[in-house]
Amino acid sequence: MLYVDHAATSPVRPEVLEAMRPYLTDVFGNPSSHHTVGEAAASALEDARRRVARVLGMRPADVIFSSGGTEANNLAVKGIVLGSARRHLVVSPIEHESILESADFLRRFHGVTVTPLDVDSAGRITADAVAAALRPDTALVALGHANNEIGTVQDVAALRAVTSAARVPLHVDAVQSAGWLPLTDLGADAIAIAGHKLGAPKGTGALAVRGRVPLEPLLHGGGQERGRRSGTENVAGAVALATALELAEAERADVASRVAASTRRFIDGVLTTVPRAALTGDPQHRLPGTASFTFAGVSGEAVLLELERRGVVSSSGSACAAGSDEPSHVLLACGIPPEVAQTSVRFTFGRTALPESAAGQLAALVAEAVHAVSRG
Repeated sequence: MLYVDHAATSPVRPEVLEAMRPYLTDVFGNPSSHHTVGEAAASALEDARRRVARVLGMRPADVIFSSGGTEANNLAVKGIVLGSARRHLVVSPIEHESILESADFLRRFHGVTVTPLDVDSAGRITADAVAAALRPDTALVALGHANNEIGTVQDVAALRAVTSAARVPLHVDAVQSAGWLPLTDLGADAIAIAGHKLGAPKGTGALAVRGRVPLEPLLHGGGQERGRRSGTENVAGAVALATALELAEAERADVASRVAASTRRFIDGVLTTVPRAALTGDPQHRLPGTASFTFAGVSGEAVLLELERRGVVSSSGSACAAGSDEPSHVLLACGIPPEVAQTSVRFTFGRTALPESAAGQLAALVAEAVHAVSRG
């Protein structure tokens, strides 16, 4: 089986499993307990916090451990807006559901006005579009660093220059870009990451929020995480996240270069051999391991089934929307017609680059699958 759905999740790395093992067994204490067993757990938790902060370019005190990217994005969007007296939020229409649904919650229950940004056909957001959307009562701009479906990467530095000049906080969803792109110099006011995209277990993640940004907690209780997220901390998960993030960062430049080259060979192979295949997203500004296509006139779900019969596991887009009959909101926002959007198939590669022959073989399997569906 060839698994090419790493944007949905990746396997736990052996090094990560070994790093977290002691905190599932011997060092099992509650980090809030004031005795030696609890203090050992608390020490590991704070060490993990420092390690995550270093990769994100934030202070340790800024890091809040979460159950994953969805919770981190919810806390950022809801928490920052509700912690502000302002009631205007700016998002783009291609964001992950955790941002879009959080924005809709604020609109429905808290009277927040939500302004969607325009994106171009490649899913890129311009600084001019952000500047035009800002108002005196804007509480937050929330955007993805790299899109989870089409892989388009935003110029966060340019967007941050606009929000900074207007004194508006910027939250960046880096769930897909962590491990692939540098995060230290993003300059965002808040950054969300998820462990299971990096080789840590599912249910691990973090939100880093600069101390100057007010944040209303969503979970109330014992006041853990400096009062910003109550609940007994997942020490093993925090250690796993820190380990996976550091490993990915150490390997990032080399891995991204090799995976980008093999992904490019695969993309060229599909575009050459599959009639009516079209690459979605920005052809240059994209994640190294993401290749998403539409195959006009062919059911994307049927192509997925044909690929799985041939030993290839991929997806039609975000795993959160799997099983939905609705066309991708990301592709629709990029101006792709609904009937074409429903033909999309996404291939996302892990940290092992495909050899040139394997990239060609995968492209040939895609061509076979599309041809089989076309014949009915």
